Amino acid sequence: MNYLDMIIKKLTMSNNVFLTGGAGVGKTTLTNQIIKYFEDEAKKVVKLASTGMAATLIGGQTLHSFFDLGIVSNLDELEKKGKLETSKKIKKLIKSMDLLIIDEISMVSDTLLEMIEYRLISSEFNGAILVVGDFLQLPPITRSFSEVKFAFESSAWKRFDFYTVELTHIYRTRDTDFIKLLNSVRFAQIDENTHNKLNEYIRPIPECLNEFTFLFGKNISASLHNKKQLSFIDSELFIKEAKIIKHQKNITDKDIQRFMEDARIERKLELKIDVPVLFTRNSWNYFNGEKGRVVNVDDEYLYIQKNDGKIIKLDSVAQSKTKWIEKDIDGEKEFFEEEVFTIYQYPIKLAFAITIHKSQGMSIEDLIIETNEIFAPSQFYVALSRCSNPKRLNLIAPKKQWHSLAFVNHKALDFVRGKNIPK
Repeated sequence: MNYLDMIIKKLTMSNNVFLTGGAGVGKTTLTNQIIKYFEDEAKKVVKLASTGMAATLIGGQTLHSFFDLGIVSNLDELEKKGKLETSKKIKKLIKSMDLLIIDEISMVSDTLLEMIEYRLISSEFNGAILVVGDFLQLPPITRSFSEVKFAFESSAWKRFDFYTVELTHIYRTRDTDFIKLLNSVRFAQIDENTHNKLNEYIRPIPECLNEFTFLFGKNISASLHNKKQLSFIDSELFIKEAKIIKHQKNITDKDIQRFMEDARIERKLELKIDVPVLFTRNSWNYFNGEKGRVVNVDDEYLYIQKNDGKIIKLDSVAQSKTKWIEKDIDGEKEFFEEEVFTIYQYPIKLAFAITIHKSQGMSIEDLIIETNEIFAPSQFYVALSRCSNPKRLNLIAPKKQWHSLAFVNHKALDFVRGKNIPK
């Protein structure tokens, strides 16, 4: 039995599943296949994540939005805000779902999972839960200097009794030595051999930066580098503005702007002929993170030549924010996912630079990592794992030792290794 059949069988029997594995092992692909199966069976599937960006990558919404949690971080705050009691509408919505998917589970805190469990119990949820992610990647965002506490530290995690499916085969690269290096960095095992191997990737920065994508830790660094490199191209500037269609009332510009930032959609896409770009979506003829160059622009299409020489006639694509709406169908009320607004824009961005956070899900061939902007646990692993061609990887020499960059949260490390987590 393959992974897809195994997980579907578990979920259809109302067992909860934890789908995990390192970067590039196909978690997103398998999750999309599971979603398709359930939706083809006319089952109601809700796709959720803790952050707006992670939610838009799976075409869903945030956990706080779906579960009506407001801006709170635990049950006590939920009670103080007067939102502890689950509304009748939210109860009906949750109970109507057959499958609840939470992506990027590593970014879900223990208290957030407790609030989710509370909503599910009060709504008499009878469906199954699929949580997806790798606890050795980006951790939950914390307030000020408070301790990071993961979903698996919550008592709710034990009660959900997840059946674990771990994917291990890396598809992003076939370089076995690099795969070993990735695993060493993932588990923060920086011995002398790993140290020397990382040093081999400290190479002179190429004179022509157009061929490479810089991976920064800060938004401002990526933005400034993109603007600077674009200005060096001496040709006409083309601006492609996103087309926004509102399907419902009371939609604010702030709502739209937040969605566009999360979904990596440019409100004004600035391009020039011969500028390098990255695709930000997957399609039958390009993939997320694939690089190309703009060779022509007209009123309707962009013409992108990929690195393999093929030219794509690229049209704008639609991306919608959705919301579950209750409707009366033949005398019975049912919930349907409806579009709130739709944004049409070309699925590309300038390839000169991108942040580590916004490179989620990407496979990038020509990469330069600014190691001196690594500041969070597992962030260096996330950056390194974007690389699909180690021969085209450059690391900026770090001011710190490699073991100071390739660090992980010890609780996450113990959990992944199957050790007991200290309470």
